[in-house]
Formats: sequence, C-alpha cells, structure tokens
Amino acid sequence: MATVRIPTPMRRYTNGERLTTVSAGTLAGAIKELGGRYPGLADRLLDDSGQLHEFVNVFVNDQDVRLLDGLATPLDDRAEVSIIPAMAGG
Repeated sequence: MATVRIPTPMRRYTNGERLTTVSAGTLAGAIKELGGRYPGLADRLLDDSGQLHEFVNVFVNDQDVRLLDGLATPLDDRAEVSIIPAMAGG
C-alpha cells in the first residue's frame, strides 16, 4: 500500500488524518480512492477537466509528478505520495 501525506489545509476532509494508505497502482487511481473515502478531497486536487490543479503540487518519492507521468505515475507498495498546496503571499 502506498502512503499518502495529507497537508494541513486538506485534513478537514480526512477527519484530521495526516497519513493514509491507498492500494491503487497509479496516482490517478489513488486520487479516485481518496475521493471515495474522503468526499471533497479529490475536488481539491483535480480541476474540472480531471487534471491536477495548477496550485497543487504532488510528489511521488520526492519527485514532482509533472516531471514523471503525471496522473499516470505508477505507485508501488513503498511509494510515498506528498500533496503540497502552493502558498501565495508576499
């Protein structure tokens, strides 16, 4: 099972959980699994066209998925997925 790190701003959708696991084989499957388990979470990650929101960064094993295979990035049992919302400010 891959481990998913939930950032603080999104923990309201996960009942405060910081870590969870998914059995999906790809990032897209993981987001679908998370969305089924935690209503509203997938909407924070994906835009209306089903792509990652531009203000959300996702890393698999410390590598940006946009530089890998995007939503098709494979996950194995040792994968660590980190969701990092972009921060704005001055």
